[in-house]
Amino acid sequence: MTTRKKKARPNDEERGFVCRVDDAFHTFAKRASGTLGTPWSFVIALCIILIWGVTGPIFHFSDTWQLIINTGTTIVTFLMVFLLQNTQNRDAKNTAIKLDEIIRAMSGARNDLLDLDRLSEQELTRLNDEFQKLSDEASDARDAKIKAKSSVRKKS
Repeated sequence: MTTRKKKARPNDEERGFVCRVDDAFHTFAKRASGTLGTPWSFVIALCIILIWGVTGPIFHFSDTWQLIINTGTTIVTFLMVFLLQNTQNRDAKNTAIKLDEIIRAMSGARNDLLDLDRLSEQELTRLNDEFQKLSDEASDARDAKIKAKSSVRKKS
């Protein structure tokens, strides 16, 4: 049995402050999105709204009572934008890397598709048009094949 060696990672003193903050944010964002994306988080948020609504008559629907929910939801929304964007960016990068590996590994695949994120809008539009044309041709061929099978059955 072979053991894998752990990749040496520089200790925290050698890494910059920005890198440590970045790592900490990624860890926090991953955990937060995992926790906040559960049904229980939704139930808790719903309970908070219900409790707030029920306490309205107690506080005579005052400005302070309204300000509490407005401020709370604004803060949560503001922070969630950053967490969601971070998670979405990481997922997009991971997906792109996996697709790049599949393209690279397949014989006959076009390796020029590996770095699409570096192409200009015009180049992306050209590629999109090319693939749309291929898609249309494949669709036409499929339709012709179905039509041919259908006409053979009718003749029988």
